[in-house]
Amino acid sequence: MKQTIGIVEDDPNIRDIVKAYLEKEGYHVAEMESAEAAWELFQQAPPDLWVLDIMLPGMDGYEFCKQVRKDSQVPIIIISAKDEEVDRILGLELGGDDYLTKPFSPRELVARVKRQLTRWEAMNTNTATAANETLEVGELSLYMAERRAVWGGAEVEVTAKEFDMLKLLAQHPNRAFSREELLVQIWGEDYFGSDRAVDDLVKRLRKKLADFPLETVWGYGYRLRKDGIES
Repeated sequence: MKQTIGIVEDDPNIRDIVKAYLEKEGYHVAEMESAEAAWELFQQAPPDLWVLDIMLPGMDGYEFCKQVRKDSQVPIIIISAKDEEVDRILGLELGGDDYLTKPFSPRELVARVKRQLTRWEAMNTNTATAANETLEVGELSLYMAERRAVWGGAEVEVTAKEFDMLKLLAQHPNRAFSREELLVQIWGEDYFGSDRAVDDLVKRLRKKLADFPLETVWGYGYRLRKDGIES
């Protein structure tokens, strides 16, 4: 069965180009010019991945992403003319899995779509085989099937990437990971962005988990300090 990609973009030229490239790769494409139309599709027959513009008439892409994340972790690739760091961080904080700035290469977008779908399929497979698995390290509890995180007895709302980083660090307490290692482990070997994505993710986790002992290893990367997590 063909996988369906939902394109939410009000520029018909961009929609046509993206659609042509995705269909050439064998995907089925559902195209919409507004978040309201996309929301209707989400409620009736949600696609396997969203390509989402931010600047939309009516409901913007940020709000749509936020609404989708209340019920689904399906991959969302944000495309936007906004290239400021604050816009990129906001898009990722609201649940975007990737962020691509306009103008972009359609071939690069297709590569990112393939990568996100591969990771999504692998995550679902791992979830199915570890339905009852819980990872507990000190005050941190990670519920794999539900992808829920509890820190200090309180549940913390985390994105897919934030959960993946918590899982990796909790599985290897006290081990220092370089930024490059974290990029490969969490974003995949074919990630096109810079290691700033790692720093952005760490900032978000530190903001959400008060006193979480996620330490900076200066000039290298990050580690989860075991004595801090078990105190």
